[in-house]
Amino acid sequence: MIASQDNAVRLSQLPTGFKAVIKSHEESDFQLTLMEMGCIPGEPVWVEMIAPMGDPMAIQIAGYYLSIRKQDADKIWVVAQNPY
Repeated sequence: MIASQDNAVRLSQLPTGFKAVIKSHEESDFQLTLMEMGCIPGEPVWVEMIAPMGDPMAIQIAGYYLSIRKQDADKIWVVAQNPY
Protein backbone atom coordinates (compact mmCIF):
# COMPACT_ATOMS: atom_id res chain seq x y z
CA MET A 1 0.00 0.00 0.00
CA ILE A 2 1.52 3.34 -1.03
CA ALA A 3 0.25 6.53 0.54
CA SER A 4 1.28 9.49 -1.56
CA GLN A 5 -1.52 11.85 -0.54
CA ASP A 6 -2.59 13.55 2.70
CA ASN A 7 0.85 15.13 3.18
CA ALA A 8 2.48 11.74 3.68
CA VAL A 9 6.25 11.59 3.24
CA ARG A 10 8.80 8.82 3.52
CA LEU A 11 10.23 8.32 7.00
CA SER A 12 13.73 8.61 5.51
CA GLN A 13 12.96 12.22 4.47
CA LEU A 14 12.34 13.51 7.99
CA PRO A 15 15.16 15.40 9.70
CA THR A 16 16.32 14.84 13.27
CA GLY A 17 13.81 15.94 15.88
CA PHE A 18 10.68 15.49 13.80
CA LYS A 19 7.73 13.54 15.07
CA ALA A 20 5.31 11.72 12.80
CA VAL A 21 2.60 9.10 12.73
CA ILE A 22 3.01 6.03 10.53
CA LYS A 23 0.44 6.00 7.75
CA SER A 24 1.35 2.91 5.70
CA HIS A 25 4.06 0.66 4.31
CA GLU A 26 5.06 -0.17 0.78
CA GLU A 27 4.88 -3.85 -0.10
CA SER A 28 8.26 -5.48 0.57
CA ASP A 29 9.89 -8.58 2.00
CA PHE A 30 10.79 -6.53 5.09
CA GLN A 31 7.24 -5.28 5.74
CA LEU A 32 6.34 -8.00 8.26
CA THR A 33 9.62 -7.49 10.13
CA LEU A 34 8.99 -3.75 10.39
CA MET A 35 5.53 -4.40 11.80
CA GLU A 36 6.94 -6.90 14.31
CA MET A 37 9.35 -4.18 15.48
CA GLY A 38 6.43 -1.83 16.19
CA CYS A 39 6.29 0.12 12.92
CA ILE A 40 2.54 -0.25 12.50
CA PRO A 41 0.09 2.26 11.00
CA GLY A 42 -1.11 4.78 13.59
CA GLU A 43 2.01 4.44 15.75
CA PRO A 44 3.83 7.71 16.63
CA VAL A 45 7.51 7.81 15.67
CA TRP A 46 10.26 10.32 16.51
CA VAL A 47 13.49 10.73 14.55
CA GLU A 48 16.09 10.68 17.33
CA MET A 49 19.27 10.95 15.24
CA ILE A 50 20.71 10.33 11.80
CA ALA A 51 24.24 9.01 11.19
CA PRO A 52 26.73 11.49 9.69
CA MET A 53 26.54 9.90 6.25
CA GLY A 54 22.73 9.70 6.46
CA ASP A 55 22.45 5.98 7.09
CA PRO A 56 21.26 4.45 9.42
CA MET A 57 18.80 6.54 11.39
CA ALA A 58 17.66 6.03 14.99
CA ILE A 59 13.96 6.38 15.69
CA GLN A 60 11.95 6.14 18.87
CA ILE A 61 8.85 4.00 18.47
CA ALA A 62 6.64 1.96 20.79
CA GLY A 63 8.71 2.99 23.82
CA TYR A 64 12.13 1.95 22.54
CA TYR A 65 14.87 3.03 20.12
CA LEU A 66 15.26 1.36 16.76
CA SER A 67 18.10 1.75 14.29
CA ILE A 68 16.78 1.46 10.75
CA ARG A 69 18.50 1.55 7.38
CA LYS A 70 17.55 4.38 5.04
CA GLN A 71 16.42 1.92 2.36
CA ASP A 72 13.96 0.41 4.85
CA ALA A 73 12.80 3.83 6.11
CA ASP A 74 12.05 4.68 2.45
CA LYS A 75 9.28 2.08 2.54
CA ILE A 76 7.46 3.67 5.51
CA TRP A 77 5.04 6.53 4.78
CA VAL A 78 4.37 8.93 7.66
CA VAL A 79 2.42 12.12 8.32
CA ALA A 80 4.82 14.61 9.89
CA GLN A 81 3.91 16.51 13.06
CA ASN A 82 5.60 19.60 14.46
CA PRO A 83 9.30 19.11 15.30
CA TYR A 84 10.34 18.67 18.94
